[in-house]
Amino acid sequence: MSRGRVHMPRCAIAGVEATVAETAHSFPRHSHDRFGVGVIDAGGHRSSSGRGVVEARASDAIMVNPGEVHDGSPLDERGRAWRMLYFEPSMLADVAVELSGVAAHEIELTQPVVHDPLLRVLFERLFTVSVEATVPDDLVREEAMLELLGYLVRTHATMHTRSRLLRSLGPIARARARIDDDPSSPLTLADLAADAGMSRFQLLRGFAHEMGLPPHAYRMQRRVTLARQLIASGATLAAAAAAAGFADQSHMTRAFTRLLGITPANYASATRP
Repeated sequence: MSRGRVHMPRCAIAGVEATVAETAHSFPRHSHDRFGVGVIDAGGHRSSSGRGVVEARASDAIMVNPGEVHDGSPLDERGRAWRMLYFEPSMLADVAVELSGVAAHEIELTQPVVHDPLLRVLFERLFTVSVEATVPDDLVREEAMLELLGYLVRTHATMHTRSRLLRSLGPIARARARIDDDPSSPLTLADLAADAGMSRFQLLRGFAHEMGLPPHAYRMQRRVTLARQLIASGATLAAAAAAAGFADQSHMTRAFTRLLGITPANYASATRP
């Protein structure tokens, strides 16, 4: 199995991105800004996150929450094949409101790996009509999406009130917000420590403990996310690299490919009309 065979086919539903991969590539610790749901088609996959180490094999379903730091590697040298659909967080939130009548401040997919034949069937249906586009009918796609998201919310998710989120309002959150507000900025540890009201050593240890990544890795991920958003909105690769704070386009390409398994040019082809 080749290393790095990852591509993003076009998805016919706004707010949803698809990934198809067959690779032995190991992904470093990172997170996504969307909910991810997918299936393992062949081989085996190992991932470590705040939930511990999990393994997924062919026919298993895999899920990830926005901001959930994790890595990913094959179980052996043969690699693995998988497909994913990534949904804007508001899409699950809207479904949760429709089902419960109550707005949740946080929705969490509870298990990174499950063996759930019905979930796989619902995923396959949505993938077929929205990515493979076998049926050119928006109503069919909307129905398939609502069936999948509704099943996820009812069966594999929990909804939390704002009180749960108070933990994220502390000093480390202030440092994180400084990066989030302008990931292209050449911040120093001293800058972040001042925002957090602690020493550089305390900031470094506390940030890695709370976020799962040291500040420099978190900022790099946010730069890649910003570049991805700019590219999807039509920016040239050079302009996206400059606006996201990369030294040059080559620097962006290396970071982008390392984290996402796909080059910026291929991502542009997948997301632009």
